[in-house]
Amino acid sequence: MTPTAITRKWHTTAEVAVMLGFGLSKTKMLVLTGEIRSVKIGRNRRILPPWVDEYVNRCAQGSTERWSA
Repeated sequence: MTPTAITRKWHTTAEVAVMLGFGLSKTKMLVLTGEIRSVKIGRNRRILPPWVDEYVNRCAQGSTERWSA
């Protein structure tokens, strides 16, 4: 039997904070306000990688709109 590498499907709020370069408090606030989508599993929040990408893309889109003349 060949070993298979399991890739992570979920990120914790703390991991997303590190990825975005934000503090944990700011990231938790973004999750609680729904700016970053998440799912609650038991007592924990988990965030799918595409949801982090959605947030980043929305921020980048908003930034582009503000700077266009």
